[in-house]
Amino acid sequence: MTESAAAAPLSLEEARKWIDARVDEVGGSSIGQVHGFFVDAESGKPSWLIAKLGRVRGSLVAIPLGNCAAGGGKVWVAHEREVIRSAPVVDPSRPLLREHELTISAHYGIGEKTGRTSDVASRKEGSVTSQPA
Repeated sequence: MTESAAAAPLSLEEARKWIDARVDEVGGSSIGQVHGFFVDAESGKPSWLIAKLGRVRGSLVAIPLGNCAAGGGKVWVAHEREVIRSAPVVDPSRPLLREHELTISAHYGIGEKTGRTSDVASRKEGSVTSQPA
């Protein structure tokens, strides 16, 4: 699935309302909860949802925000459980570098000329492209 700007929240303030909401995958199963967000280092707009997988000591993964939508008190993710569970783990206290974002995007099948990938691909190698919100 490709990233769609129309599905992204309009602002960080709006996105923050999702924190602690249950996250369900495309098939309807719960996979975890919203832990936080990364925002673009240049624009400050939300770029990635950070989900905590599992109930107790789950790993934290970034999910393309454009592939998420809130509804019915949940956040729905347009990916299957196994895709999300096998996503690269992130540290929500550290920024993402250009290379990290490209790796995460590739994991979700986002092409280099699409959505977030196209936003960061032209930035300098090794540069910080997203910050913890």
